[in-house]
Amino acid sequence: MANINIKFNNKDYLLSCDDGQEESLKKLTKFLDKKYTELKDKLGNIGENKLLLITTIQLIDEYFDLKQKITQQKAKLDEISNKFKEIRSLAIEYKKDKDSEIQNLNQELEKFKKTIEANNNLYESMLDKTTQSLEKIISNTESLSKIQ
Repeated sequence: MANINIKFNNKDYLLSCDDGQEESLKKLTKFLDKKYTELKDKLGNIGENKLLLITTIQLIDEYFDLKQKITQQKAKLDEISNKFKEIRSLAIEYKKDKDSEIQNLNQELEKFKKTIEANNNLYESMLDKTTQSLEKIISNTESLSKIQ
């Protein structure tokens, strides 16, 4: 345990605290002394005990206000967190739907490519047959012309 001297209401006090907490205790005491002095200046000398009680009540009031604000902020943060999770879930589902849609479109594209390729082959086959037929007709026509 460490012992430190502090000043409160212009009086010196020797206090004990855990090792390493000396600076923290000095800051807290300085803060309390400042609040106490502000009240003393505002209310006048109404007695040390009454001033200490009023100072304590004000500090507790500030503490509870702060605690309530923290609780409200935590509730807001929880709400935001829940909305984020909902948006994330919707985004994941949207991505899955789009991935499925893309997969379906790719399958349709492959079918379309195969249809085009089959039609191309059919077209080339028809062109070949038409060319062969025309060549026969021309050949027959030439043969007939020679005969006449």
